[in-house]
Amino acid sequence: MAQADLLVDLVKTATSGDQLAFRKAAEGLIQEEKQKGHRLLAERLAKALQPSAIQAARPPAGKAVGNSPHKDLFYEITPERNLQSLVLPEKIRAQIQELVEEQHRAELLHAHNLRARNSVLLAGPPGNGKTTLAEALAFELMYPLIVIRYETLVGSYLGETSSRLKSVMEYARTQRCVLFFDEFETLGKERGDTHETGEIKRVVSTLLMQLDEMPDYVVVVAASNHPELLDKAVWRRFQLRIELATPTREQLTQYIASIGERCSVKFGYEPETLAKHLLGLNFAETEEFCLGVVRRAVLDMKTDNAQQITKLKLEQWKGRLKPAAKKHPKAAGDVTEEGTNR
Repeated sequence: MAQADLLVDLVKTATSGDQLAFRKAAEGLIQEEKQKGHRLLAERLAKALQPSAIQAARPPAGKAVGNSPHKDLFYEITPERNLQSLVLPEKIRAQIQELVEEQHRAELLHAHNLRARNSVLLAGPPGNGKTTLAEALAFELMYPLIVIRYETLVGSYLGETSSRLKSVMEYARTQRCVLFFDEFETLGKERGDTHETGEIKRVVSTLLMQLDEMPDYVVVVAASNHPELLDKAVWRRFQLRIELATPTREQLTQYIASIGERCSVKFGYEPETLAKHLLGLNFAETEEFCLGVVRRAVLDMKTDNAQQITKLKLEQWKGRLKPAAKKHPKAAGDVTEEGTNR
């Protein structure tokens, strides 16, 4: 396509508010500039499509949706972290990219009587990036992220939770979006658990029915710290099942380096060395440690060499209070590793 046509498409999609079409037109313009050998311009355009480092570091602002009668049941968030900013194993990154491509080319799949995949189950210990990955997926799709609020969704009266859940799912079906359930075991518990009441069984049945009726342009992402508690029928509804394990030393090295670069702070230790000291921590704990160093370095005006601060923080971190080990009883009919992505 000629550059003039690309520019016209870019302006049309920008004024119409169609983010997906705008991104495709911009990517087409970038590709044409690359083919012409205008490498620097192409790189500047590509960078302009990405969020700034400050935006990527800032947690998304959540807001209730004003035009929905059930706005108190969820937050609608504009995602700001992209997939490229995350430290992920390549096999997981590839699977997410495949899902994004299927969503972007859903019409072609429909022409062949196929549906784009639209359900993802994320499992793993807390702090390893499940919520962040859901946000990055929404960013790549250019969909809003709808986050369920359990404090208002779960009711005390018979049938109240099921009714509210149905209302939220019906709202989600009115638009392209990523519908995110954190702590998914709250709703999807194993129905064979003798300790649970009949109400949770009704909730699970409603959940299953609503998931079956969800169109493929609504991407459902569920995150669970205890996937062994989920009902086996709930597992079957998720086409993509990903385990986010505790980060390796290589992943921590990459993550620490990215924080130092983003915050313009030199820790005084090589990222590999810090990763060795922090091995066993999750991403959230590692970020908290690094930001603790960054805050002190900024206050002491030692951002160019924070070696002494980093050394002190490492000593403090080793003596921090830790939670006691706790065993979680497994529910009846536990799911094996067959359902997880190794």
